[in-house]
Amino acid sequence: MNEATDRTEPVACVHTEAFAALMQADPATKCRMAMALRARWQAGRVAPTPDAPAPGPVPVPGRPERPRLVDPMAVPRRKLTTPRGQAALVHAIAHIEFNAINLALDAVYRFRALPADYYGDWLQVADEEARHFLMLRRRLEGLGHGYGDFDAHNGLWDMAVKTAHDPLLRMALVPRVLEARGLDVTPGMMERLRVAGDLETVEILEVILREEVGHVAIGTRWFRYLCDQRGLDADATFGALIAEYMPGRIKPPFHEAARLEAGFTEAEMALLKGEG
Repeated sequence: MNEATDRTEPVACVHTEAFAALMQADPATKCRMAMALRARWQAGRVAPTPDAPAPGPVPVPGRPERPRLVDPMAVPRRKLTTPRGQAALVHAIAHIEFNAINLALDAVYRFRALPADYYGDWLQVADEEARHFLMLRRRLEGLGHGYGDFDAHNGLWDMAVKTAHDPLLRMALVPRVLEARGLDVTPGMMERLRVAGDLETVEILEVILREEVGHVAIGTRWFRYLCDQRGLDADATFGALIAEYMPGRIKPPFHEAARLEAGFTEAEMALLKGEG
C-alpha cells in the first residue's frame, strides 16, 4: 500500500459545506453540490463541527438572475388548457423546489448543536429537492421553456429570513405550513393536468408528492423534538404560532390523509379546519 492510498480524507464541516451549496447561484451546480454533500455525509466525510464560524444572515441565497421575482399577487394565473399555461405551472413548481433546496441547506448551515440525525434528515431533503428540481426542469425543457422564462415570487425564502433566529419557528412555519401546503394542492393540480392530457407532468408530481410527505414529516419530527427540549406542548405551540404568524392565511382544501401521515395530530387538523 502506498502513501497516497493510505491517506485518509479529513472530515469537513457540514455547516461550511452547506453554506457553499446554499450560495451557489447556478441551479445545476447547486443540485450537484447538494446531492454530493448528502453522499459525503453518508460516507462520514462531513460532520458538524463546534468551532465552525457562527451563521450569518442570508437575505438572498445563491440564485440565477432569472426568474424575475415579483409580488405573489403579480404572478399571472395559469390556464392549463394551453401548452404555455402548462409550462408556467411546471415552472412555478420548479421554482418552489429550487427554494426548497436552499431552505434545506440553510437548515443545515444555520442551526447548530442539534443531534446528528437532524443534519442527516435535512441533507436528505436537500438531495431529494434537487432531484425534484432537475425532473421539473427537464419537463419544462420538453415543453419548450427553461427555468427563468416566467416570473416567480420569493414567499418561501421570505419566511426563511423571518425564522432564521429560531429552529423551532423554522420547523413550525416552513415545512409544516408553507411546504405542507403542497400536500394539499398537488392532488388538484394533478387532476387538472390529467384532464389537460399532460400525463408526463402528473407522473413527476406523483413522485414529488410521495417524497414531500416525508419532508413535512421531518419538519414535524424536529418541531416536536424542540418543543420537548423546551418543555412546550407541541399542539398548543403550533396553534399559537399559527395565530401569531399566519392568521387567516391557512385555508382549505386540506389533504388530511397526507398531513396525518406527515405527523399532524387530529388536534392540529381540527385547529387548521377551524374546529379547535
